[in-house]
Amino acid sequence: MKFIGIIPARYSSSRFPGKPLAKLGGKPVIEHVYRQVSSVLKDVFVATDDQRIYDAVTAFGGKVVMTRPDHQSGTDRICEALDKIGGDYDVVINIQGDEPFIQKSQLNTVMQCFDDPRTQIATLGKRFETMDEVKNANSPKIVHDNNGYALYFSRSVIPFVRGKECEEWISHYPFLKHIGLYAYRKDVLKEVSSLPQSSLELAESLEQLRWLQNGYKIKVGLTDVETIGIDTPEDLKRAEEKLSYLEGISRKDY
Repeated sequence: MKFIGIIPARYSSSRFPGKPLAKLGGKPVIEHVYRQVSSVLKDVFVATDDQRIYDAVTAFGGKVVMTRPDHQSGTDRICEALDKIGGDYDVVINIQGDEPFIQKSQLNTVMQCFDDPRTQIATLGKRFETMDEVKNANSPKIVHDNNGYALYFSRSVIPFVRGKECEEWISHYPFLKHIGLYAYRKDVLKEVSSLPQSSLELAESLEQLRWLQNGYKIKVGLTDVETIGIDTPEDLKRAEEKLSYLEGISRKDY
């Protein structure tokens, strides 16, 4: 199969404006993401609506596509970018532009989901380690069927563990955290980009519920790797600490 990675990146952010260009180890965050993905995929592009990001990607030798500023989601942005890029790709991988520590193993896992011909969309899940993490509404939970296909995503704690105290739940059920890495078959990407927002999506503010509600199958690959997404300046400080630690061990694996 032929894969392409597209990294949607916009300048505006309510919590951290300009974060794709924030410096991490002396390089823009978006450069770290791009180089990590390029270590796995031959074809990688950044999709942006901002000239500053476009110029920064060009400056470090990356490939970048300018897209419209009015997209409602990263999925819509990568769909437009794919139309501009062209090419005979089978699967499009949507990588978050604020994940500088995205791992090779995570990308490989989501790609392997398409070994199953029934897979239309793929994403990743990771076991929660503490009940406090499970309770965090900013960390969506996944429940999936016995074949690894998502049944539902929620900000609420799902499932409910009956007959046990809440703090004991994590020792009785393997709660799964959603990692926001997506991949789509090319025709499916075009289809889901044209769907209107669904009632479940509006209720939970989770775009993937639109796809489930319209009958698409989402394969969930499993990872044991925890990454640091950069949503705030405080996250950037944590990322700097992690990068310094990794540099002290080995740069080749981060």
